[in-house]
Formats: sequence, structure tokens, C-alpha cells
Amino acid sequence: MNQRAVARGRPSGTDGSDFSYRMVVDSRYTKVAKAKSRLAKLIFAQVVTQLIVAANVFVSLIKKESPSRVSVSSLAVGFVSIMAGELGRKRSRSYFLKFYAFGSLMSILLSVAYLAMSNLSLETFQNYTSLDTLKVAAVLLGFVVQLFAIGTTISLINNMAPPKRAS
Repeated sequence: MNQRAVARGRPSGTDGSDFSYRMVVDSRYTKVAKAKSRLAKLIFAQVVTQLIVAANVFVSLIKKESPSRVSVSSLAVGFVSIMAGELGRKRSRSYFLKFYAFGSLMSILLSVAYLAMSNLSLETFQNYTSLDTLKVAAVLLGFVVQLFAIGTTISLINNMAPPKRAS
């Protein structure tokens, strides 16, 4: 009967005096978890912008226009880098994350180059229903998302690396 009474109360040794012996999670592991979560959202935003650009390419194909090689190569590089980024995020592989950062940067630079080479006028931007306006908005959104994704990816790679020991 006495054993049951002890079991109902607080077990011995858990009065808080043993806190110095308990394990503490290193702060970089929590930073990695937060960065992975943030990167997942940024990758999703990049997928949305890539799909908008892909829809524009598809519409130009339907209109019997030849799509720009720069735009198509931007899409290809973008989707490959997004897949590498997702693999790197899920499996904590820094080389996939480095490829993702470089590839998605090249993709957005190719998209910006495509916009610079195309002859867009001010009248295009005044017509909000134009597909060119949607394309420009997607590239600008992709550029902003890319800035955040590179910062998050660099932070994630740095926190995934083992801590450097002081000699």
C-alpha cells in the first residue's frame, strides 16, 4: 500500500534540483528547424512564380508564337534547382542546398535578362489584363523571394555545419 502512495505523488529526483544534469538542445538545431520551415515556404512561393512564367510560355505556344529560349531555359533551370532545394531541405544535404541557391539565382537572372531583352512599353503596364504585366509581376515577385531564399539557405547551410572547435 505504501508503494502506491509514492507512485501517485512526485517521483523522487524530479523536484528541479537535477536541472544541471539534463541535456540541453543546442541553439543551432532549433535554428536549422526554423530555417527549414522558412525555406519550405519560400520554395513554395518560387514554385508559384515558376508556374506563372510557365503559363505565359504555354499561352505563347497556344498563340503559335515561338517562346524565347531564355525564358524556357530559365524555367528548366528553375525547376531543377527547386527540386534540388527540396531534396536538400528534407535530407539536410548542403551540396543540394548550394546547387539550389546557385541554380535559382541563375534562373531569376535569366528571367530578368528576358525582361530586359523584350520590348515592353509603358502601355503594357497600364493594361493590367496583359500577360506581359503578369510576367513582369511574376519575375519581380520571384526576385524578391529569391533574395530571401538565398539568405535563408546560407543561414541553413552555416547552421547545419558542425561547430568549429577552438584550438
